[in-house]
Amino acid sequence: MLNTLLLSLAVALWGCGGSDNEDPEPAAVSITLSQTNIAVPVEGGRYTINVSTTGKEWGVYADQEFITVEAKNTVAQTGTLTVTVPANPTTSARTGTVTVMSGIARQTISVTQSAAEKPAYNAPDGYSLVWNDEFDGNYGYAPNENGLPRTELNPNDWTHEVKNSGWVNHELQNYVNHKTPEGRLVTELRDGKLRITALKENGKVYSGRVYAKVKSGWAYGYIEASIKLPKGKGTWPAFWMMPVNFRSWPADGEIDIMEEVGYHPDYVSSSLHANAHVHSNGTQVTHEMYCRGAEGEFHKYAIEWTHENITTYVDGKLQLSYNNRGLGRDDWPYDDPFYVIFNLAWGGDWGGAQGVDENALPATMEVDYIRVFQKK
Repeated sequence: MLNTLLLSLAVALWGCGGSDNEDPEPAAVSITLSQTNIAVPVEGGRYTINVSTTGKEWGVYADQEFITVEAKNTVAQTGTLTVTVPANPTTSARTGTVTVMSGIARQTISVTQSAAEKPAYNAPDGYSLVWNDEFDGNYGYAPNENGLPRTELNPNDWTHEVKNSGWVNHELQNYVNHKTPEGRLVTELRDGKLRITALKENGKVYSGRVYAKVKSGWAYGYIEASIKLPKGKGTWPAFWMMPVNFRSWPADGEIDIMEEVGYHPDYVSSSLHANAHVHSNGTQVTHEMYCRGAEGEFHKYAIEWTHENITTYVDGKLQLSYNNRGLGRDDWPYDDPFYVIFNLAWGGDWGGAQGVDENALPATMEVDYIRVFQKK
């Protein structure tokens, strides 16, 4: 009887001791949001949502590029996220999802946006917007230290050229990445515009030259930009295109949508360069037209580019038109992908043909938007 009682007590004690060594079940993490559905009007909007989690920290992401998300206090149990949706330029409604994470827990916010009654962006019939930059700084990465949109171009889309003076066309500027050696900006986003500034610092002139989608570009399409040109003898702003798979010039082609030189103000030109037509021997395909207020006012410069023809426009007016004459690549190297370039040169063979006026520095070229459309 006594042995049985002791054995029973030992088993009971062993059972209690075993439970002391087991880890407790982890508490499930929960996420609470002040809003889980956002209905966005066609003109877009900005929405702030309160986040609360029982976890130690949280994160957030959006599954669509048109949705920008900014998060605050992510290493605390409470914080806020801001969802920004720009105007819908299409005639189709669009949807997306914002996902909030904390540990293994997930909570979603549904985003729906109304469709435009008609396209917000003008393009020839049959074309749809495939890429654009409105230069508002809302690129989906973290805002600056003041909580404002970044002033830099989106590094996923844009590449800066870095070259010393004399690199091409005997131009005088040094192209730098975003800033001069002393930190002055040559490219920046301000007030919804891309600003490219040529300036002088310690006896040298610095400026910016940027490439859009340099590794992929586009083959054919309607491409339009709104640009304000700078003033001053020595300026040479340009909106143009070069081939993605460049090997040699002019064999691989060059497409100049808009160029202007400050000593010939408000006269803008378009040109095409290939082996069969190039400025070095006076055979380039080019056309110049007067555009009142090109210096100091925004005007639209565009190209419609197909396998059969290239046509450029200034404010919707035909500038240059050139047909594919079926003469081969020497005359038509324009079936390959090309990428977009904005730059502001200083001096050089054309920009400095009548000298330069350094009193014009700093000089700024502004771009309101760049939009690329392709056929459906």
